Amino acid sequence: MNDDFLFAEDEKDTSTENLGSWKILIVDDEPEVHTVTKLVLNDFILNGKTIEFISANSGEEAKAMFREHNDIAVVLLDVVMETDDAGLQVANYVRNELDNHFTRIILRTGQPGQAPEKDVIINYDINDYKSKTELTAQKLFTVIIAALRSYRDIMVIEENRAGLEKIIDASVDLFSSQSLEKFMQGIIQQLASILGCSKDAAYITTAVATTSRTLDVNNDKRDDDELYVFAGNGEYSAKEGVALKNAVSDKEYALCVQAMRDKQIVYADDHVVAYCNSKSHKGALLYLSGLPRRLCESDKHLIKRFSNSVQLAFDNVLKTVDLEGTQREIIERLGHALEHESSDANHIKRMAEMAGLMASKLSMPEQENDTFKLAVSLHDVGTSHVPRAILHKTTELTDDDIFAIRQHAEFGYQILKDSSRPTIQLAATLARQHHERWDGEGYPEGLKGEEIDQKSRIATLIDVFDALLNERPYKPAWSVEKVVNTLKEESGRHFEPTLVTRLLNNLPAFLAIQAQYPNKNI
Repeated sequence: MNDDFLFAEDEKDTSTENLGSWKILIVDDEPEVHTVTKLVLNDFILNGKTIEFISANSGEEAKAMFREHNDIAVVLLDVVMETDDAGLQVANYVRNELDNHFTRIILRTGQPGQAPEKDVIINYDINDYKSKTELTAQKLFTVIIAALRSYRDIMVIEENRAGLEKIIDASVDLFSSQSLEKFMQGIIQQLASILGCSKDAAYITTAVATTSRTLDVNNDKRDDDELYVFAGNGEYSAKEGVALKNAVSDKEYALCVQAMRDKQIVYADDHVVAYCNSKSHKGALLYLSGLPRRLCESDKHLIKRFSNSVQLAFDNVLKTVDLEGTQREIIERLGHALEHESSDANHIKRMAEMAGLMASKLSMPEQENDTFKLAVSLHDVGTSHVPRAILHKTTELTDDDIFAIRQHAEFGYQILKDSSRPTIQLAATLARQHHERWDGEGYPEGLKGEEIDQKSRIATLIDVFDALLNERPYKPAWSVEKVVNTLKEESGRHFEPTLVTRLLNNLPAFLAIQAQYPNKNI
């Protein structure tokens, strides 16, 4: 059977358009090997990509090339160079030290008995092993074809894995703007990989749909019809938030405007712009560039399905993001109102910052920390039901006064408890429990130890810490030394011991917050 017949038609590429290159590293201490290899593969094209040759004359030079280039597709690696096993050392370096399992390693040796083929392939994760004498021009061509196909498929799988990872990470908390962007990045990365154009893709929206993203224009002067890169992959990952006209060429921008205007999918030579319909906004665009091949009908069907479905998901999540933003604004307004009701207007600010600091020292996830900081601002919301005359009383409190004050914990809980929003629910718990004690002697429920929510235990500690350090109508500010001694005495009684230890171990940081927001009497 004729070998030419087997391969000629399969990989023949008559396209004159260069869609990039495959990097092939030649590692050999014989200069003529480099010359012959380049000559044989000089006019090689696979999937519209030519070959970019990189040369190294020793094992050490090869290692340097791998450190410099992280996208080498194939390495033709001589075994015997400066040492008898220099090539094997390079293979071990690539697989085990660089943790590179993508590059296809083809060993070439003029002394095949030097290293048994079976042992080498198994122990060094080698993809192919050839004697230099058997690698004729046709066989070298065939070996490279097989290796590049394998590398191409592995990279598509890797892109799919990376895309799925972004989607999974974002799914944990899809309602934050950061996770929304990561979710969109994952989806376009998945689609780009399936189409074989894993390098460059972007999801483009108008300014009105990009409220969660910092844009590269003055918000007061922005045009709500202007297009921006919301999420990007490859070249566009560094252009997120950038106006589209500043991110692509004039020709490409014109195609995007056309797709948005006509609400259609526009196919060009090596890229596609797909309009994604929206019920709440003016729509969005999926932009894919650097297509390595002509799109078939199944590819076009996939793009159409994406454009019909993804914007609906995007709109639904945006509604939730907007709702979260409204919730945050309400809480902040309530917090400001409490500040004005308090004898110390900066108390709320200090509580929020100290809560965030303590949470970070406990390795609380960032999103959970942000929610805690917001919710703790409402821990004293129940004081709105306590007469101001009692709150600002400078003389000794009567039993009736104490009873009225103690009611504020339950009042606060009743005000907040019916909300379905997690932040408000946490605020309700903090309002009810921030006067509970570690030893069970607190109020209103007499909870003890870990029966008290951890965030409530934190709120209890930092609330008392702040109250002791700052002047109140009924007491002067205490010295730091006196406050520290009190916390130590109350550790295991009023406060959870581990939290007291964390605070005291990081006392300068907590005092810095006190200095940043000093007692501000109204």
